[in-house]
Amino acid sequence: MEEKLSSQDFDSVISSAFDLPEHDWSQYSPLTLAWIGDTVFDLLVRTEIVKKANMSADRLHRKASAVVNARNQARIAEQISPLLTEEEAAVMRRGRNSSPGHSAKNAERREYLEATGLEALIGYLYLKKRYRRITELLREAL
Repeated sequence: MEEKLSSQDFDSVISSAFDLPEHDWSQYSPLTLAWIGDTVFDLLVRTEIVKKANMSADRLHRKASAVVNARNQARIAEQISPLLTEEEAAVMRRGRNSSPGHSAKNAERREYLEATGLEALIGYLYLKKRYRRITELLREAL
């Protein structure tokens, strides 16, 4: 039988499995941070949805898509903004001020850039191994 991992065990499993080095992640491109942050955000939202109900994959996808989109992510970014530290706000601002080569299908440019800022912040916190902080911020918004 498999043991349940504590959050500290999870940190060490992720760190050792992926050999995440100590870096100044703030020096990474905000679009690189947003790229990984998008996946982390999606995984956490999907986890929250699955936790609530066992349903068809199609229904799960529709529920996740209602949350994981630029318009909703922009709303979340605005909602958590007052809770951010200076460091976190700077990362989110860099993501928001980036110049992605494309835009969202169903959102305005401003919303897309706000969403990119949120994703950059989540990616940054993930790479800094601040998993608890990610969940604190997202629980506040979700």
